[in-house]
Amino acid sequence: MFRIVEITPAYGDPPVLRVDGPGIDVAPCLLRQRDRLAALVADVDDEQWAAPTRCDAWSVQDVVAHLASTNQFWSMSISAGAGGAPTRVLAGFDPVATPAQLVDAVRSWTPAEALDKLRRSNDRLRAVVEGLDEASWSLPAEAPPGHIAIRLVALHAFWDCWVHERDIALPLGLDPVVEPDEVQAALVYAAALAPVFAVTNGETRAGVLAVDASDTDARFVVEVDGSVVVREGAAPPGALVLTGRAVDLVEALSLRTPLTQQVAEGDRWMLGGLAEVFDQPAVSSP
Repeated sequence: MFRIVEITPAYGDPPVLRVDGPGIDVAPCLLRQRDRLAALVADVDDEQWAAPTRCDAWSVQDVVAHLASTNQFWSMSISAGAGGAPTRVLAGFDPVATPAQLVDAVRSWTPAEALDKLRRSNDRLRAVVEGLDEASWSLPAEAPPGHIAIRLVALHAFWDCWVHERDIALPLGLDPVVEPDEVQAALVYAAALAPVFAVTNGETRAGVLAVDASDTDARFVVEVDGSVVVREGAAPPGALVLTGRAVDLVEALSLRTPLTQQVAEGDRWMLGGLAEVFDQPAVSSP
């Protein structure tokens, strides 16, 4: 029997996710990464467009089509939030079946058409983001967690595409570009997202997850107690502390690779929310 998985966004105030630190300038990360991805796939040949990726059963072209589709959603969501009317279209959204259906519907595209769709959606997203004033970044808009600040909606959009860039590049034998500010942004969001989904799925336990990346200055804690708050600083006593290279931690928290450290049974719930949403095995450790 197939299990139907639907997200349960948290709408209204207070938001289910708040990031008080580390400070992240998300717009440059988001726009730089989108441009880089378009340049990457513009250089692949037709055989590579049809090559498999790390996304199960999806080719390079399928992932590009998916990202063109999600760009349209991000542009709509951010525009609506900035206009004071955040959308509520993700209630009951199936993050496995619905994207697959959207990709299936455009498999007749040629690689050139897929690239053009990606570029056009990138341009639209850029126009929306660059049109925001300072106050707008704090207004609520919709992302899979629910209504969160627009800067966090943009952070979700960045994290998702950053991971998908690696989904494309690594199987092709290409070395993905690693920018320090992008890695830190992706790490903050990846560490927060699993606890957020645990909370929106009904988890009532409280806990603290800390991240101490060995190759960056990123030191932050993720406090979980009915909502999720990310703060800059060292781990408090009793926290689950994740250590290792920042890129490796993002990969593990994004369900692309195993976690390389032991996690106590009582702490694993803080790492399992994303896996539950995507109906995948939870983050694994030795």
